[in-house]
Amino acid sequence: MTGPADEEERAVAPSRITPTLWFDGRVEEAADLYVSVFEDARVLRTTPYPEGAPGPASGVLTVELELAGQRLVLLNGGPGSPPTEAFSLSVACADQAEVDRVWEALLAGGGRESQCGWLVDRFGVSWQVVPEGLAELLGDPDPGRARRATEAMLGMRRLDLAAMRRAAEEA
Repeated sequence: MTGPADEEERAVAPSRITPTLWFDGRVEEAADLYVSVFEDARVLRTTPYPEGAPGPASGVLTVELELAGQRLVLLNGGPGSPPTEAFSLSVACADQAEVDRVWEALLAGGGRESQCGWLVDRFGVSWQVVPEGLAELLGDPDPGRARRATEAMLGMRRLDLAAMRRAAEEA
């Protein structure tokens, strides 16, 4: 059993789990995009292909990033495992301006919109771009408000929390 102090310690401890995204080339291009989208992002390490390993000579094997405090590894693994929408990265945005900025940046260069705040970037990586306050709105104790907000969301591609709140208020 854990107590509040244990939960606080766990919240600030670095994660032992790091998602790895598989790419068929273009890891450096993807890293450049992702670092440009998030203000608190940085490349931590770039690892070249080891000599004699399968892969392009003088190519990059991995790029390790930190995006908004989350470590990610981009692996230039080849054509064997393309990204799938079954796995996505969720971005919590402070306001609608940030939702709009992140949405447009991740779509740039050939991404595609999906439904309910989801998009797929030009590398095939799936993202959820979510405004703060969404969970509270969808979990409103008034089932009618929650239902109306959810129905509004289902008709959206890029999420608009203000429009969802207006829908929730309608009787």
